[in-house]
Amino acid sequence: MTLNTEQVEALGELAAHIGALLPDDVLETTITRTQELVVRIKRDSVVAVLTALRDDPHTQFSQLVELTAVDWPEEAERFEVVYMLLSMKNNQRVRVSLSTDENTPVASVTGVYGAAGWFEREVWDMFGVLFSDHPDLRRILSDYGFQGHPLRKDFPLTGHVELRYDEDQKRVVYEPVRLVQNFRSFDFLSPWEGMTNQWLVGKGLPGDEKANAPAPAAAPVPAGPVSSPEGKK
Repeated sequence: MTLNTEQVEALGELAAHIGALLPDDVLETTITRTQELVVRIKRDSVVAVLTALRDDPHTQFSQLVELTAVDWPEEAERFEVVYMLLSMKNNQRVRVSLSTDENTPVASVTGVYGAAGWFEREVWDMFGVLFSDHPDLRRILSDYGFQGHPLRKDFPLTGHVELRYDEDQKRVVYEPVRLVQNFRSFDFLSPWEGMTNQWLVGKGLPGDEKANAPAPAAAPVPAGPVSSPEGKK
């Protein structure tokens, strides 16, 4: 959604207000090119920041719309935890983010927003981000015996195990993944292009010789007058 000039100015004022409201907890505020306000905070301040944004009369972010994470494996703190907040009163949104690693837990915000309970379980299940003081931190999308966290960038595409129904045991059984064939490197070329690149290099494709052949010469025009059929007797 594109904001008008007045809304963009209000977003800038909101950024300045949040920075002044939480000077010791906010690392930076940024308005992106997509006209979104992003507030980066210290990991240990998440409960205090979200509580202030919910209760402050100038912000009133009463709803937690989404809580998710992003995995940056090359970073020391590889996970960016993102909280999407909505103020129904002011018709404004803000994106609050913090960073953490695989072993350092983030404080649960279930006491601030009740909806965070399921969101935090999903982030734990998919990314493996720990949340301290969560009342029921367990998997929510994958099976209880699932290995690993599927949305991590280093998680194998095939997973670790596969399941099937065993007719003899009359139950679903887990087995190591067995691939029917090994992964191959595809060149995404058409069959003709693939042949050109492999065993027809320098020879061209059948029929290409017609493209390089000289155009046929035009039929010669007979010299002298040409009598019409009507003139004959």
